[in-house]
Amino acid sequence: MKVFYSPRYIASEESFDTVAKSGWIAESLASSPIDGVQIAMPAPITPADLEGAHDPGYIDALRTGRPRVVAESQGLTWDPGLWTSISASTGGVVAAALTALEEGSAGSLSSGLHHARRDRGSGFCSVNGLAVAAEAALREGASTVAILDLDAHCGGGTASIISTDPRITQLDVSVSSFDSYTDTGNSTLWLVDHADLYLGRVAHSLEQLKSLQPDLLLYNAGMDPHEDCSIGGLRGITSDILAERERLVFESCARESLPVAFVLAGGYIGSRLTADELVDLHRLTIAAGAVAARTRPSGPPAPA
Repeated sequence: MKVFYSPRYIASEESFDTVAKSGWIAESLASSPIDGVQIAMPAPITPADLEGAHDPGYIDALRTGRPRVVAESQGLTWDPGLWTSISASTGGVVAAALTALEEGSAGSLSSGLHHARRDRGSGFCSVNGLAVAAEAALREGASTVAILDLDAHCGGGTASIISTDPRITQLDVSVSSFDSYTDTGNSTLWLVDHADLYLGRVAHSLEQLKSLQPDLLLYNAGMDPHEDCSIGGLRGITSDILAERERLVFESCARESLPVAFVLAGGYIGSRLTADELVDLHRLTIAAGAVAARTRPSGPPAPA
């Protein structure tokens, strides 16, 4: 299973976890490889590649830093390396999506950045890689794409961008109301307020996928529901529960022969969660994806 990463992902001087942690995870995979995982280098996207999901003026602000209020609308400090980071990490999301269409599964150490809107950033998210990758997959021949968002927070940015495209569907299971939205025709949000209900709601969303029968699933694999994560965590959601969640997601995709591309989402160090512990949480996603990749039939399902 290919997992995309480039040192350009962390080219920005910004040290916030959303930008920095891909480097920590890459170092972990180099020192403690996961069986079946092949690190691959993605090509960076160009400004034109983003125009289906984002306004040209916003893209130009991210590239140049002007106007600064727009370039920093996601809450990160702009520097010349930010565009390098954005273009590389979003390229990784697109590469994972297109590789999954061809090979059945893939991933990227970049995040989905689901809070970014068409004309601005939000919640530490500059470019909505989920929307960009979904559109790239549709251009490459997919008829429908589903997004499964299991970040702690709601994917309101994604919902706003894809709202006019019925070919893209979002299923969103969240434990925090940040960036919440009213269900649209193609985005459905479930807010869970008790850990005992969490895995059941995830299982229900996977059942929904069966009826949708998309050509590709983009999986935004957040670890911030963990009870020790100070930004979004829900008491009672443990590492074991998140490991079971990953098993459920990837085994369901393998069983249904559904091509899946995963990206990292939330997960933040703090007083109760160290960088090493956060890396171990994100490794749960990669390990579960690699196990499922070994059990699925070679390549995506044949057309009906």
